[in-house]
Amino acid sequence: MPGQQHTPVSVQTDAGVMTITIQRPEARNALNAEVLTHIADAVDAANADATVRAVILTGGEDNFSAGADIDMLSGHTAASYVVSENRHAFDRIRAARVPVIAAVAGYCLGGGCEIALACDVVIASDTAVFGQPEIRLGIIPGAGGTQLWTDRAGPGAQAMAALTGAPVDAYTARRIKLVDRVVPSGCAVSAAQSLAAQLAAQAPLALRATKAAMRARWGMTLDAALGHEVAVMANLLASGDANEGITAFLEKRAPEFRGA
Repeated sequence: MPGQQHTPVSVQTDAGVMTITIQRPEARNALNAEVLTHIADAVDAANADATVRAVILTGGEDNFSAGADIDMLSGHTAASYVVSENRHAFDRIRAARVPVIAAVAGYCLGGGCEIALACDVVIASDTAVFGQPEIRLGIIPGAGGTQLWTDRAGPGAQAMAALTGAPVDAYTARRIKLVDRVVPSGCAVSAAQSLAAQLAAQAPLALRATKAAMRARWGMTLDAALGHEVAVMANLLASGDANEGITAFLEKRAPEFRGA
């Protein structure tokens, strides 16, 4: 329609699944302040909405994101970068309380790669290319990229990515466990939708609690994280969903979870 304002990120919610799509095809979905704010705001909304049970984060079937707009980094001092809203947006994205599935095609580089690897599951099209090219600009991955590769693929893969800036293709990424599944070109989003529908059918309290228990390991020792897991499980056992799930299993019927 004439006068309709284009938004660089679309957000749609259907049947308990929120889909966040980066829409800057002219820039290969490069991240700028507006894109990061829209994504972070959508994640905050998902956290606050008990009806949202899973999130898909994608750039469509051409490119996930070729990285951050370089001019977003220019002019920063050491102090201003640390407190910048752009950097803080990555923290907000990682703070998603619901399971997040990255549906990746084409370029997934720099900050785009850091966002994808912060998701719980990464589904990649066979066109996907992953990399952290920051060293070629005289900087480092500054939004999780020096840590997230190690969590998924180990320190060797992390070193190669961060120290050389060399990208890896989808099948190499799957072989080193950087991604969880590779699908044919044009199928990344539909594969993510299928998985998200499966997640949305689970007990919502248990979904969020499972993610909280898994992510606790990021900031705790193993013993502390195991203790946290026990506490989360104990609280869940007092919920109506847990009672319904156990009762339904014993009665050989499908459970009807209510998120309480």
